[in-house]
Amino acid sequence: MKKITVIGAGNVGATCANVIAHKDLTREVVLVDIKEGVAEGKALDIWQTSSINNFNTRVVGVTNDYLKTKGSSIVVITSGLPRKPGMSRDDLIKTNAAIVKEVTEKVVKYSPEAIIIVVSNPLDVMTYAAYKAARKHSSRVFGMAGILDTGRYKAFLAEALDVSPKDIHSLLLGGHGDTMVPLPRFTSIAGIPVTDLLNKEEIDKIVDRTKKGGGELVNLMGTSAWYAPGAAAAQMVEAIVDDQKRIFPVCALLNGEYGLNDVYMGVPVKLGSKGIEEIIELNLNKEEKKMLEESANSVKGVMKVLDDMNLFED
Repeated sequence: MKKITVIGAGNVGATCANVIAHKDLTREVVLVDIKEGVAEGKALDIWQTSSINNFNTRVVGVTNDYLKTKGSSIVVITSGLPRKPGMSRDDLIKTNAAIVKEVTEKVVKYSPEAIIIVVSNPLDVMTYAAYKAARKHSSRVFGMAGILDTGRYKAFLAEALDVSPKDIHSLLLGGHGDTMVPLPRFTSIAGIPVTDLLNKEEIDKIVDRTKKGGGELVNLMGTSAWYAPGAAAAQMVEAIVDDQKRIFPVCALLNGEYGLNDVYMGVPVKLGSKGIEEIIELNLNKEEKKMLEESANSVKGVMKVLDDMNLFED
């Protein structure tokens, strides 16, 4: 693969570009930012580790020059502002949707065939905004949240059980945040059901911590996380570049799957060189279905806020 672009050279975007470069997934990574010199500086810093960390991927930074992104196979969008004191949810959606819309339109202009991975928050609705702006099939426009959420879930389980996180397999569905749907039934440690190793109270405590995982880090650092989100987005890039057919929880557009329509939310998919190659439907029990429907209704409410802003032409 010749070129991968990361839009937004903040902590998440720069971390994503760094991981992509370290894995030698492409000939060139282009890092784009709106603030003069930031992308150039971070790209140069990453590139200067190439001989130390033994990679060949050239890392280039540009300020708002989308011509340099031309011909990208994959574009990761991390652009957007954090929620500020006194800012309503609707204000945040309006501000970031306008940013994601502008960025996506520029991306598609120069790389019409690119697969787009959205990381901007609020994640589910920003993925929907990118889809509306890109005007391409939803299998090529999707969001990163589930890998991050399951990464946190696995880390907490590994601590509780004192085992390697490599041996933990799990899935989380639904929206990113408080409405995520935990699936202990689909969680195992080296094939052993987690329910055989932890009681319900212990699992519920870990699930609750996972739901609040982003907030926990904000409280500790005064800012949002970046290592795990950046690495999670890069893992999705790797699955596409190498056509790995990995089964990942991804924010995808549902059209009848799980009995839901016209909503972007986290579900397990097969991720390969064509993007989302299959949405996998799990046989959920009554309680899990109820939680998923509640999560979908919550996400649809936020999507309606975006629709009512009339930012996009039909």
